[in-house]
Amino acid sequence: MAQFSRSRDTGLSTVSTPVSVVMTVYNGSRFLLAQVKSVLEQLMPADEMIIIDDASADESGSMLMALNSTQIKLYRNPQNLGVISSFERGLRFARNEIIFLCDQDDIWLPGKRAAFVAEFERDSSALIVISDAEVIDDEGAVIVKSFMSVRHGFKSGIVATLWRNRYLGCAMAVRRSLLEIALPIPRGVPMQDMWLGVLGRLTGEVVYLSTPYIQYRRHHGNATPLRSQYRWRNLIRWRLGLLTALVGRALSSKYRRAR
Repeated sequence: MAQFSRSRDTGLSTVSTPVSVVMTVYNGSRFLLAQVKSVLEQLMPADEMIIIDDASADESGSMLMALNSTQIKLYRNPQNLGVISSFERGLRFARNEIIFLCDQDDIWLPGKRAAFVAEFERDSSALIVISDAEVIDDEGAVIVKSFMSVRHGFKSGIVATLWRNRYLGCAMAVRRSLLEIALPIPRGVPMQDMWLGVLGRLTGEVVYLSTPYIQYRRHHGNATPLRSQYRWRNLIRWRLGLLTALVGRALSSKYRRAR
């Protein structure tokens, strides 16, 4: 159900589709509150924030409960399941048409929700909306003004993705219909964002926004490895895993029905 609201960007009255924000948390107390507050500031009354605590050993869970937000729905894994399984669990809990992926340590910039929702409402074939991002360090200082510029621009195609992934999950939102073919997430894929991005490109449209709507924090605790930690063996294994998963899903009856 759409809700009537006033756009913070333009001051004009708009009809806004409710959204779900899915975040996974693991020992994220250092940056967690700043990120959650930056999201909550943009949410509308009918929106929800699904947070999966992946059996954190720090104060992450208690910090989230202390916020006492009716929009936060907090679930704790009984044991550590890892980022892909935790995101899949969160995606299954999400109930709204537009679903944002969210990391525990970034910052949403003003206008993100409004800009993404406007693109989904403008183009019914859009399955993914993704934006550029500023890259910040541990202290919040901007170290790269455009994440996509260091990837030589955003490219959504399969070959381009296999060579250099541009599907940055924390800068993405997906339409619910994509989940019908994307879930369950094959365990052989590198990360959930690459899997969702390629499937969205194969089955619908991907909309790219060149404005950075997020500050993407890079530090040694990230779930995605820093470039210096990459190894060619892993890169090849991940790409083969993605291709194998795509072929398997393409042969499934669920994929053929969605097409």
